[in-house]
Amino acid sequence: MTATGGGDAVEVLSALLGRGHTVAAAESLTGGLVVARLTEVPGASRTVRGSVTAYATEVKRDVLGVDGALLEARGAVDADVARQMARGVRDLLGADWGIATTGVAGPDEQDGQAVGTVFVAVAGPDGADHARQLSLDGDRAAIRAASVRAVLALLLRELTENAGAKDTEHNGGN
Repeated sequence: MTATGGGDAVEVLSALLGRGHTVAAAESLTGGLVVARLTEVPGASRTVRGSVTAYATEVKRDVLGVDGALLEARGAVDADVARQMARGVRDLLGADWGIATTGVAGPDEQDGQAVGTVFVAVAGPDGADHARQLSLDGDRAAIRAASVRAVLALLLRELTENAGAKDTEHNGGN
């Protein structure tokens, strides 16, 4: 795969393709930028299943299956919300991997969280899921762009760091 930009997307898609896996994205503050970044790469259709832009809290709950009590108690900007978004989009779109972004791009705080507070998450096969909290600086565009890079980096880490362990497990009995 080659791309006109964004080496991170190329690496992610190559790693997915190499494993025969697919990805789906659930995006809040990034509003579709993650899947746009992935689909800029020629051949992305072999690995990208689709996305849900879950900007409204109700969409997170009603479409992605995020627990309503969790949303009410903690708000939408939370690590567990991000994890549930990633799992929800993975299940909804039938992908091997789900990725999610939720946070505050500004200009005002949200749910008691400061501008620049972002959570990115990855949900993968075998129930694996991870979330990462970010504290980002900059204007709205910079925070959103950094969120895209962060969620793709988290997915790439999962794909590359866990690949050897899974291959060893799989081949260990031979």
